Amino acid sequence: MFDNKTILITGGTGSFGKKYVKTLLTRYKPKKIIVFSRDELKQFEMQQDYNTSCMRYFIGDVRDKDRLRRAMRGVDYVIHAAALKQVPAAEYNPMECIKTNINGAENVIDAALDNDVSKVIALSTDKAANPINLYGATKLASDKLFIAANNIAGGHKTTFSVVRYGNVVCSRGSVVPVFQKFIDEKKDHIPITHSDMTRFWISLQQGVDFVLKNFERMLGGEIFVPKIPSIRITDLATAMAPDLPQKVIGIRPGEKLHEVMCPSDLSYETYEYDDHFVIAPGINFSSRSNDFTYNALGEKATPVEIGFEYNSLKNSHYLSVEEIKKFNLRALK
Repeated sequence: MFDNKTILITGGTGSFGKKYVKTLLTRYKPKKIIVFSRDELKQFEMQQDYNTSCMRYFIGDVRDKDRLRRAMRGVDYVIHAAALKQVPAAEYNPMECIKTNINGAENVIDAALDNDVSKVIALSTDKAANPINLYGATKLASDKLFIAANNIAGGHKTTFSVVRYGNVVCSRGSVVPVFQKFIDEKKDHIPITHSDMTRFWISLQQGVDFVLKNFERMLGGEIFVPKIPSIRITDLATAMAPDLPQKVIGIRPGEKLHEVMCPSDLSYETYEYDDHFVIAPGINFSSRSNDFTYNALGEKATPVEIGFEYNSLKNSHYLSVEEIKKFNLRALK
């Protein structure tokens, strides 16, 4: 579905954006791929690897609605990946996080509607489910904006959906580069925030593939959640540095002990497919039914039991130390 189409990625110079561009260029023949981001150095560096005739690089910030409108002219699909994502930074700089993650989401929606973009998928995070930190709260607000955008589209053809998943292996800001730095600098320990901490675990390629597939599945207004394994942070540290002792340093501001992707409070709106869950919108749509028993590909779902919660602690699938070792933890996946 991406052949001869124009795709725009906000925050396109990030870990996800680069892997997404690489995958599009490898598997499809897009008409144009637009990388929209605010860092000219990262764009310059990305151009050294991805500089085919279909590539375009736009300097811009999602806080700037006019720039987004211009960038989205003639665009078929948008992936909204731009966000301020560092939990402690958001706690100390709340308004900056709000301006990018909430106001920026509104700008992306308005620009997409103004240009009659066909489909928009916004990337979310497990921290948006039952949020306790500002970053998670802003992403929850962003999710709600994108879901409600299907109702304000009016006569526009644009549909909006959300993809939510957990920690991405080796992405910038994840714990893996932190551990690797301690190993490379030959420190005498590995810092652990809490010995009981668990996290969901997904590779960049898995995340990209999930988003690609959901452009085909989406009806508009749903939150897609992949079925992925959990890891124990202590097991990750053991896999990376089996000979180094682990030192507990305490949980960072706004950090959870375990993450949630499908809250129990929304179990009555959650559907289970073979390899993923869908959280249906809590609002009614004026233009169509709220029945998400079937997706656009005709795949059938089953409602989960009332009270069901998908969280990293009670996940039925955990990776062992040996399974974690199979990942190339020194490189972006």
